[in-house]
Amino acid sequence: MSSGNANMTLLPGVFIVFLTVVFGGNTVAIKLALNGMGPLTTAGLRFALAALAIATWAFATGRSFRIQAGQRPQLLVVSVAFTVQLSLFYLGLDRTYASRGVLIANLLPFFVLFLSHRFIPGERITWKKTVGIMLGFTGVAFMFSGTRGFSGSLHTGDLIILAAVVVWSGNVVYTKRIINAYSPFHLVLYPMIFSVPVFISAGLLWDHRMFFDLNPTVLVAYAYQSLVSAAFGFVAWSTMLKRYGASTLHAFVFIMPIAGVVFSWIVLGEPITPNLIVAMVFIAAGILMVHLSPKKPTFSFPLGRGL
Repeated sequence: MSSGNANMTLLPGVFIVFLTVVFGGNTVAIKLALNGMGPLTTAGLRFALAALAIATWAFATGRSFRIQAGQRPQLLVVSVAFTVQLSLFYLGLDRTYASRGVLIANLLPFFVLFLSHRFIPGERITWKKTVGIMLGFTGVAFMFSGTRGFSGSLHTGDLIILAAVVVWSGNVVYTKRIINAYSPFHLVLYPMIFSVPVFISAGLLWDHRMFFDLNPTVLVAYAYQSLVSAAFGFVAWSTMLKRYGASTLHAFVFIMPIAGVVFSWIVLGEPITPNLIVAMVFIAAGILMVHLSPKKPTFSFPLGRGL
């Protein structure tokens, strides 16, 4: 996707802030939905609805769904990794606080930097990115340190989400290597379609209960993560990306972890400890430093944190 160069004015800037807040609130929506559905069931139903919405948009705007035969193995790799990473993320979030989950998920750009440096020609870790990485992981160290010590404040879900982020980063780097051969929506839509039967089958087998309390809050949270964050978020971000360019948009992504922590406190009533606040500030500052005037944009859609 080509990057635009239009001048940023107030209203587009406000809209991009709104989008990053929407993405930041996605983890809270997932956590709310888990109060009424099993984690794997939630993921399957979410991506079924999101895929339908994105496919409808693509059809209505005349986009081609065609892929070349040689691209199918690449899409299979992306789809399998997508399914694994989201399985781990949903299972992990079911076992920890949303505020912790959103901060761990926002370690994604730092892992991507490490892998890009190794596997993508021309991608180098500059001193600014090094500072950003140090800030990000210092923030996580603050989050995991507490009155009970490092191990005492570590949740099982934290480790599962961290594993999801590691898989996620590998998928992002692989996607960065092949993205120029695809329409961006292909790399979002087809992994979603692939994942749906896997998630539903896994939910039947391993979710303790697939459905147990489908109240209005759960249904609204399900609609939010499917239609607002995944479908609308992809279309809106892609539109703004085309007009203003990746460098401009990625200057705003540091808002995502802040929004996620604040929503976790307001909506879920999760505790906001001093350590968590320090972690949030360090991680947001690290993300801002990493994305400060990048020579090459990172992945065009903030899959790691928004999807």
